[in-house]
Amino acid sequence: MSGRLNAHDRVALDETIRRAEQLSRAEFSVFVGHAEGDPRAYAESLHATLVAPARSVLVLVDPDARALEVVTGSAVRRTLRDPQVELAVAQMQSFFAQGELVAGLRRGIQMLAEHARAPQTLHAE
Repeated sequence: MSGRLNAHDRVALDETIRRAEQLSRAEFSVFVGHAEGDPRAYAESLHATLVAPARSVLVLVDPDARALEVVTGSAVRRTLRDPQVELAVAQMQSFFAQGELVAGLRRGIQMLAEHARAPQTLHAE
């Protein structure tokens, strides 16, 4: 998270990320700030530096460039599909258009976590 967020915002996002990770068993990271060069390429480069990129979701927001990118690792993509990511992105953009950066991030992360959660299986004996 970047300097655009105050302490209260950071706490709220940390709390949302913690819940998302518990729900989905994926790791979530958020970058809010200037994306150097192409936002998608920058998001992918940040994602690659994470501790466990295969199990990670990175959300990048560059408010000045009006860029929003979500990068998912290979293990996460088993349960989190592109249409579900696109739905979360649309929801975040709706909040951002109203000037609600943190609320949009929180809602988007929640949606991504819900969809990234592995389906429960029933075992019959």
